[in-house]
Amino acid sequence: MELAHSLLLNEEALAQITEAKRPVFIFEWLRFLDKVLVAANKEKQKKLVEQLTGLISSAPGPPTRKLLAKNLATLYSIGDTFTVFQTLDKCNDIIKSKDDTSAYLPTKLSAVACVGAFYERMGRMLGSSFPDTINNMLKALKSAESQGRSEILLSLQKVLNGLGGAAASCHRDIYKNARSLLTDRSMAVRCAVAKCLLELQNEAVFMWTTELENVATLCFKALEGSNYGVRVAVSKLLGTVMATALIPKQARATLEEVLELMATGFLRGGSGFLKSGGEMLKGGGSVSREVRVGVTQAYVVFVTTLGGQWLERNFATFLSHVLDLVGHPRATQTHVEAVYSRRCVSFMLRSTLGGLLGEKAQMAAGKDICLALSKQMRAVEAVVNDTSGENKAGTADVSATQHVMVCALKELGSLVQSLSATASPLIQEPSIGLLETVSSVLLHPSMAARLAAAWCLRCVAVALPYQLTPLLERCAERINNLKSSPEAVSGYSFAMAALLGGVHQCPLGVPQSKGKLVVSIAEDLLRTAAQNSRLSLQRTQAGWLLLGALMTLGPSLVRYHLPKMLLLWRNVFPRSQKEMEAEKARGDSFTWQVTLEGRAGALCAMRSFVAHCPELLTEDVIRRLMTPIECAMTMIVPSIIKVHGSHLKASAAMVRLRLYDILALLPPKTYEGSFNALLRELVTEFTLTDNSANTTTSLLRSLCHYDDSVLMGSWLQETDHKSIEDQLQPNSASGSGALEHDPSSIYLRVPVGEAMPGPLPLGVSVIDASVALFGVVLINPVRLQMLDHFAECIKQAKGVRQQAVQLNIFTAVLSALKGLAENKSTLGPEEVRKSALALVMGALDNPNPILRCAAGEALGRMAQVVGEATFIARMAQYSFDKLKSARDVVSRTGHSLALGCLHRYVGGIGSGQHLKTSVSILLALAQDGTSHEVQTWALHSLALIVDSSGPMYRGYVEPTLSLVLTLLLTVPPSHTEVHQCLGRCLGALITTVGPELQGNGATISTIRSSCLVGCAIMQDHSDSLVQAAAISCLQQLHMFAPRHVNLSSLVPCLCVHLCSSHLLLRRASVACLRQLVQREAAEVCEYAMNLNITETGLEGVLFGMLDRETDRKLCHDIHDTLGHMLSSLAVDKLSHWLKLCKDVLAAGGSGAVVPVDLGKEDEDSEKQDEIDDDIMFTALGEDNNSKPSVAPRWVTRVFAADCLCRIILLCENADRTHFDLAAARLAKAKNPKGDLLVLHLSDLIRMAFMAATDNSNQLRMAGLQALEDIIKKFASVPEPEFPGHVILEQYQANVGAALRPAFSPDTPSDITAKACQVCSTWIGSGVVSDLNDLRRVHNLLVSSLDKVQAGKGSCSQLYSESATTMEKLSVLKAWAEVYVVAMKIKKQADLILLVQPELPSLSRLWLAVLRDYALLTLPAEFSSQLPPDGGAFYTPETIDTARLHYRASWAPVLHAVALWLSSTGFRAGEGDEEAPAVSMQAPGATIYPQGNPVAQSTEELVKDRMHLMLGVSIEFLCFPRPEEPIEHVMSCLQALFTLPSGPPRSTAGCWRAHRVRRFSFTLTPPRSTAGSKIWVCVYLLCILIVLPAGEEDGGEKESTFTLGEGGETGELLPGKSLVFAAMELLVFVLVRHLPQLNTRSVSCLPFFSCRLVAHTVSILAELPSLCSPQGSMTILPTVLFLITGVLKETAVKTSDNSVPLPVSAALQGIKTIITSPLARSEKTRTQWTVLVRSSLASVIEYSQPVMISPLVSMLTAITLFLLSGSSEVIGVTVLQQGCMDRYRNALNSPDPWVQARCYQLLLSVFQHPSRALSTPYIHALAPLMVEKLKGAERSRPGTAMELQAVQEGIRVLENLVGMGEEQNRVQLLALLVPTLVSYLLDDNAFSSASPASKGLHEFALHNLMRIGPLYPAAFKTVIGAAPELKIRLESAIRANQASSKAKAAALLAQPAVQAAPTIKLKTSFF
Repeated sequence: MELAHSLLLNEEALAQITEAKRPVFIFEWLRFLDKVLVAANKEKQKKLVEQLTGLISSAPGPPTRKLLAKNLATLYSIGDTFTVFQTLDKCNDIIKSKDDTSAYLPTKLSAVACVGAFYERMGRMLGSSFPDTINNMLKALKSAESQGRSEILLSLQKVLNGLGGAAASCHRDIYKNARSLLTDRSMAVRCAVAKCLLELQNEAVFMWTTELENVATLCFKALEGSNYGVRVAVSKLLGTVMATALIPKQARATLEEVLELMATGFLRGGSGFLKSGGEMLKGGGSVSREVRVGVTQAYVVFVTTLGGQWLERNFATFLSHVLDLVGHPRATQTHVEAVYSRRCVSFMLRSTLGGLLGEKAQMAAGKDICLALSKQMRAVEAVVNDTSGENKAGTADVSATQHVMVCALKELGSLVQSLSATASPLIQEPSIGLLETVSSVLLHPSMAARLAAAWCLRCVAVALPYQLTPLLERCAERINNLKSSPEAVSGYSFAMAALLGGVHQCPLGVPQSKGKLVVSIAEDLLRTAAQNSRLSLQRTQAGWLLLGALMTLGPSLVRYHLPKMLLLWRNVFPRSQKEMEAEKARGDSFTWQVTLEGRAGALCAMRSFVAHCPELLTEDVIRRLMTPIECAMTMIVPSIIKVHGSHLKASAAMVRLRLYDILALLPPKTYEGSFNALLRELVTEFTLTDNSANTTTSLLRSLCHYDDSVLMGSWLQETDHKSIEDQLQPNSASGSGALEHDPSSIYLRVPVGEAMPGPLPLGVSVIDASVALFGVVLINPVRLQMLDHFAECIKQAKGVRQQAVQLNIFTAVLSALKGLAENKSTLGPEEVRKSALALVMGALDNPNPILRCAAGEALGRMAQVVGEATFIARMAQYSFDKLKSARDVVSRTGHSLALGCLHRYVGGIGSGQHLKTSVSILLALAQDGTSHEVQTWALHSLALIVDSSGPMYRGYVEPTLSLVLTLLLTVPPSHTEVHQCLGRCLGALITTVGPELQGNGATISTIRSSCLVGCAIMQDHSDSLVQAAAISCLQQLHMFAPRHVNLSSLVPCLCVHLCSSHLLLRRASVACLRQLVQREAAEVCEYAMNLNITETGLEGVLFGMLDRETDRKLCHDIHDTLGHMLSSLAVDKLSHWLKLCKDVLAAGGSGAVVPVDLGKEDEDSEKQDEIDDDIMFTALGEDNNSKPSVAPRWVTRVFAADCLCRIILLCENADRTHFDLAAARLAKAKNPKGDLLVLHLSDLIRMAFMAATDNSNQLRMAGLQALEDIIKKFASVPEPEFPGHVILEQYQANVGAALRPAFSPDTPSDITAKACQVCSTWIGSGVVSDLNDLRRVHNLLVSSLDKVQAGKGSCSQLYSESATTMEKLSVLKAWAEVYVVAMKIKKQADLILLVQPELPSLSRLWLAVLRDYALLTLPAEFSSQLPPDGGAFYTPETIDTARLHYRASWAPVLHAVALWLSSTGFRAGEGDEEAPAVSMQAPGATIYPQGNPVAQSTEELVKDRMHLMLGVSIEFLCFPRPEEPIEHVMSCLQALFTLPSGPPRSTAGCWRAHRVRRFSFTLTPPRSTAGSKIWVCVYLLCILIVLPAGEEDGGEKESTFTLGEGGETGELLPGKSLVFAAMELLVFVLVRHLPQLNTRSVSCLPFFSCRLVAHTVSILAELPSLCSPQGSMTILPTVLFLITGVLKETAVKTSDNSVPLPVSAALQGIKTIITSPLARSEKTRTQWTVLVRSSLASVIEYSQPVMISPLVSMLTAITLFLLSGSSEVIGVTVLQQGCMDRYRNALNSPDPWVQARCYQLLLSVFQHPSRALSTPYIHALAPLMVEKLKGAERSRPGTAMELQAVQEGIRVLENLVGMGEEQNRVQLLALLVPTLVSYLLDDNAFSSASPASKGLHEFALHNLMRIGPLYPAAFKTVIGAAPELKIRLESAIRANQASSKAKAAALLAQPAVQAAPTIKLKTSFF
């Protein structure tokens, strides 16, 4: 391939390669040329033109000719144009050629492509040659075959594009020739004509003036029998022409005329105006569905072309027009046609209104829809109220209005739901009266209209949850008031059911009482149904519908009504077989209709119960449900229908539907006994035995594999036109879903991607349900007679009916096989397999492609279920034989798919032996150019095999890839299915090769370049699905070999596709971008910016897409893509991203809801501040003229607010400078391009403010979250210009203004709860210290607290009780957090002053919260102990949701209560503590029935509180939940920390031992630094637990040691002993952090572990003091073992010679134990001495030279033993000898620091007051010291450390001199003075000496001058004895005096104070 990369075609290389590879080589060269031609040298133009024109005659394939034409045109446009006419003539000659053979066709098509490219690129430069060219092409057009026709038309399009208005003379000719081809039988030609005419209409005025009607008629005809591609192309032409007719100033058509013209197509199709007149008058012939769907798309194109502003101005006209369409009798001739027309009109409205209009314009449109509805409703009422019967025509109008109503109401509902809370003004505006208008339709005579109105109300309630409860109440009231009107009963029950179904979309729910209300209404309706026959049916249906809807509220509510429901269900059905027989003989047809409807309703309510309350399905409940269900199964309906007439058929079918639905949800084993009868019934159902209609199931597509969509055309489900394209699918009633088919769907969840539920007609639904249930029931081995029966049914049916029966049977078989595979069941014995195989194989030759697909799928599933190699081999062999012999398309396609499905379900290993044969056969079939259908199916199967074989396919990759490339280069682009399958194959091959693609071997390079060529060909294809396949292939290539995918060309291509009109292409592009930005976000953005898509780049485009796109997957991928871009780029491009978010948020700023009515008590200045503030923010962005046509919608704004929070988090993780204003300004001054977050603080606050005060509730939540994040992150940032202040202070007014709206009475609970959190964060942040400033926010919390204290009954309740719980707990949590902060900073008394007045009520409420929480955390087995009426803040019905709210709030409340109790000494509020606790039931009722609370003694009260708090804390700490935030753990520990200072000791003591023990088993060590804080808290807590116990125990008799744990015997009982429990905990920690206590390994501990171990050791050392002498002896061995073990393990040498924390703690612990009073106790002295000796021996052993432990720490420990221990302990000779050896080792150490430290320690030993101890050490070690110090003369110190070691040694000698007796002084000085004099340097040596050596000289001189006066006589004696000493000393003194007399004088005058050691431990142990 590299040889192809040259400017001129490498003809030598081309000649050397095989014939098959040449087309690829040429294409690769053309690709390369396309990239480099722009910068090429003109010299080679002539040769290039020769080579390129030569290629025209070489019969190039479609992609090659396209590139060839492009390159030639580029070459002429940038080079010389001398030969262009010559080339053009050559092309024209080829086009004129009479050679019509298929071999010459590619040459002709290449010439045509070149002509098109020349004119497109050079246009008018080609002068007047165009008329000849155009005429030449038009002539060729007449005789060309389909491929030629479409190519010529596309070239004409390019000619027109290049010439523009210059070609006007030829416009009519082109139009005449092209228009007749609009009805060509080839769909590709129709598409090409549409594109050509679309180009023509840009300049040809006649098309949208005189020819307008003809163009319209032509387009209608073109749509007949069209496929999706044609519909898109023709609708674009029709819509654009119609729009153009209105645009110009001299427009001749009016809007009414244009709309009328389009309506013709919608209502009358392509049959024209006059021809069909007679037929129309007779009312015959409906419009073909393709025409209707195409015209619908054209309407959308028409409006989109005219734009959003046009629609805004003309919406009323447009609305009236489209509603007239659906109201026209011709659009609604049959019910199914009416549903189709409704779907089309709804699509028109949603696509235009939903996408083109901004939120304000949408509200205006909503108003227009309301007006249209009320106008229609008035007309209906006029007819209904016309009792005279004069208005006959009106009755027909009423039935027509129902469809108008349905469309208008559906759109209104969708509109309100998409606007969400921003629709509030539309609902509240009295002049519109939306709710009244919609409610009035609930009384419409037609059920469809009533259901649509109910659905619309559900949309309103979901968008504005505060409307839910009032709407329910209003409907309930109307039902009760209008019980005698059948429409009212039906309509209002629909509305209530719909509202109840919407509750799950409203997180705040509805009050529990509404459930009781619904039950009472439903019961009443069912009870009174029999009283009035006119109302019986409606009341029965309404009653059961309401009960079904009630079930959607979930188990917590249904639980209370279940007994009543079970009773109602039992009573609907006969109790016994006898009763059933008896009822058959009674009743007329109406009674039976009511009975059947009642039973269907009851079963429907049961189904709803089983689906929505699975938790309540106990065995007992299922058993009681089965009684009525079994009765329904045995109910014999056919005989009733025979007796009473066939109008009961629908009701009977409904009963069966409900029965099948509920059985499918129940476990099959519950009705095993009825399987046989049930299976008979099901088979009868779907084999249409009792059904004369040829109804087919709709489930087949969903049961076939998703990947087979290309064969079944079900990819249409993935387009923007899905909702209207559905109606063109072949199965019965496809796409005709409507609410009136099954009213119960009004309360069910809406299927994903649907705007509203659309149940299919009853006939189809019953068959669907029977097929689904068949798959569930048929778990047993399949019965032979059933399969034979299926074969018989198919054989007996003929024609269309046979197809229908076969489709149903196959769907059922597939459903059963799927069930068998999932349950790992078998297919049964051999004869069953044979029969099943015969059934399936027969369908592989069926002419219906969907049946062939189903048969292939069934074969694969069967192989999977049987799973035997021989069976699989037999199936494969049958298909091989068939494919080798068969020549017909049907057999070849069916059996090739069978091979693919076999491999798919059996996998590569199971079908490995057939792989070679399968691949060779399919590769051969794929080359069958005569049938593109065979190619498609074969390639699709090949892709399945490649996918399923995995690495086993590696050997076949090259031939398959070669075939794929050949086909891509030769198959005409019009065969898009083949190209799509080639894309699938290529993708599968890339996955198979996988990471190998990164390699550089020759084979891999070839494979990789082949893949890239294949992708390039598909990228350039005209079909969007093929382009999408190319993108996904490139995406996979990028995953495996990122270096080889050229982003500079891929990214611009993806960006262009983001605006594609094809959903699948947009999806693929975004999915690819999502992957690219994970690795290379910066490059992707850079390449996108080069395109100049928008000034905000790719991210701006993606934000814009979020406003338009409704597809969930696409939106999810856009969110992810933006998220990855944000993570990679936001910190570096901060301004850009913040501006992006700000622009999005500011766009909705005009809708902000900021109340300006401030409280009366606020000061005027404050009012003014806040008002100014509000105005400032609301006006933001108003003057920006460059706004997009549609302002960002609320969903996008919410995402932008979330992005803001992420940016703050990213900056926090990136660099702390982002949160330091002074540092940020410095950084900005150094690097002006740098960007730091703190510099944008005002923008951050502004954005959070805009979001927090918006109309949209979701946006308000996001804004408050952003505000909280900003406060937390910036609270401590100082303001450099005003020391002592922080930067957030200047934004006080803004924060207050942002929070105030959240506390207004009509704000939802979740927003108020969030706002409380922000309030407490703000107050606790310490930003504001001034009392008046604090009051702003504090007053908001006070008002909320009043609301909490007001109790339940004080205001009407809109939301569920759990929402109220959430709000109240949030308020109390916020107060708790404020109180905790206030207690922390008591020195700032202002804050505590604000909290103080509320404390009496707060403390009561807090305690009530803790009591509730304690009860709610009880395990399930104690649920009987819960108060039956609920707690202070929850009701029993909402207990599950309440738990979550309590879980979020308890910890700060616990901390606050602990602080409060501690501060009041546990004595506060004793008398009134329980009195006015708030209850959910009524304000002021008490909660806990504990008798009279005042009667409790103070002691008991304190004890209760103590137990409550400890219980809550310990329960949490012992069973921590992973989801609990770290702050909760901290709060809990701090609360416990606070407690021991409060209660009397007796109360505190009772719980200790057990609790500490529980800690030890349950706490797991956290890994983070936050975790370390918690652990330290735990241990400090232990100190608090353990040590007070010691005070308590030891406080009474200090003189004796008999008190304490262990008593006389010393026994410590586990579970009772506090010391034992503490030991367990401490050992647990030590073993966790030092597992090597038992081993010899040493590792460095992380810092937080060091702190923990240090705390642990400190507590360990204190434990013996809590025990009696005998008890302490029990634990002392363990304590000493652990402390010395820690010392050994943690005494590691540090770089700065500092002492690790654990070592420090261990040394301190040793000292604590050695100096313990126990040493003096007579009873234990002997034992104690032995233990301490053992410890000393251990330390001596640990400090052996072979041990790793550093010597210094061990020496320190030995010294501690020597200094603190008694002579009994340390006087033992062996130990003494060991200690001396360790000191010797240290003195001989090469490390000067060790020597220095050893000298210091020896000094403390030598100075020990007990001479008996010190003397042996002096005798043993002093000689060695003197020797070491004398050696310093020879090797003088070179470093400061070595100098220090010598100095420390001299100090020890000096001290020994001082300690010596007078008579020995001379001998001692004789050791010291010569040593010091030897350190002195002469003048010459001093000047050249090192600093350390000079230091030694000065030190020695200074000491000598100090010693002389101290011991004058002895000094003289020593000096006198050695004259050389005297001479050396005198010369040193003289030199020193000469250098500094003053210094010498000062030195001589200095008092003789011993110098302190320069190395100090952080803690002094001596």
